[in-house]
Amino acid sequence: MHTPDVELVETPAGPARITWHRPEGRARCVLALGHGAGGGVTARDLVALAAALPGREVTVALVEQPWRVAGKKIAPAPRTLDSGWSALWPRLAAPGLPVVAGGRSAGARVACRTARELGAAAVLALAFPLHPPGKPEKSRYDELAGAADVLPLLGVQGGADAFGRPGEFPAERRPVEVPHGDHAFAVPKRAPLTQEEALARLTGAVAEWLTGLGFAAPA
Repeated sequence: MHTPDVELVETPAGPARITWHRPEGRARCVLALGHGAGGGVTARDLVALAAALPGREVTVALVEQPWRVAGKKIAPAPRTLDSGWSALWPRLAAPGLPVVAGGRSAGARVACRTARELGAAAVLALAFPLHPPGKPEKSRYDELAGAADVLPLLGVQGGADAFGRPGEFPAERRPVEVPHGDHAFAVPKRAPLTQEEALARLTGAVAEWLTGLGFAAPA
């Protein structure tokens, strides 16, 4: 198995870390994935994509924001997250390939807010936090729509995500559903599909979408 390459990149908020998962041969794009506010790049959805997509000629770059690299427990303000992401973008674009901006939860929000300005080719929003749990009136939909109005965008959402179930999104922006999945795409043991099957649905949907854009090899 290929050993990932790890790179530190200086940003205004301190050093960020990129872990590169590259195909053995050619790559058609870079899929850059940021993490959420409560965890890092070991999240199950990010790990699953980093394992599955290099085999489809996709370079997956898992990005750790400076606050995580520094060992802090609490994420900074959105503008600081956006600044860190924007500062390392030239490294993500350095291979000379189209860069798909993505992430999970808070990382998806960062990708949506910055994608157009940075010149992203498309946006992948995993577990987009449509609203705080129990507070649907505090919608963040405008961030998602702002990206989706100008770029290809795929959303993938757990069917039981307390931050926004698929049916809460407008029909024209309805994400792919991972049945029974929570905000971390974890499924209960009593669910009719296994955790591995749930993650396979996620990676399969992303791979199919990227293939449709010409950014991944057909299965």
